[in-house]
Amino acid sequence: MNENYSFIAEDAEIGEGSKIWRFCNIFRCKIGKNTQIGSYNEIKEGASIGDNCRFQGYVFISDGAQIGNYVFIGPGATLLTDKYPTAKKAIEKRWKIDRIIVGDEVVIGGGAVILPGVKIGNNAVIGAGSVVTKDVPACAIVCGNPAKVIGSVNDKKYKENFECQ
Repeated sequence: MNENYSFIAEDAEIGEGSKIWRFCNIFRCKIGKNTQIGSYNEIKEGASIGDNCRFQGYVFISDGAQIGNYVFIGPGATLLTDKYPTAKKAIEKRWKIDRIIVGDEVVIGGGAVILPGVKIGNNAVIGAGSVVTKDVPACAIVCGNPAKVIGSVNDKKYKENFECQ
């Protein structure tokens, strides 16, 4: 334990200027520069997080997930990379990772769940509480369960809040 009551693995790579708040579990993973990890987050082994990201509280990032730069993840979001988890496979460490890839400048709303194998394109927006079961194109706005495309960040009604190059 360290002074902020987080567990940070000795072999975790944490970039310059990054901040990990209280009560986090940070396993052998890579966190880029100037990234803020809010309280009560868990980032599992093999995950990779880019530069200048912001994670709110209670975010769970599974083994092997890849997250780009300037990504915002709202409170309680979950990224899962094992399609068929069981206790026995976890105990025996023989689970199969189906990697999630999150592009740059993505927004993932609070309580969203991203399922194994999903790729989220750059500048996409995932609505709060959404369950993402399929790939999300760049600049798309998705929401619902299962999440469906409802627009683009380039649409007139969203353009003042988001950018897509």
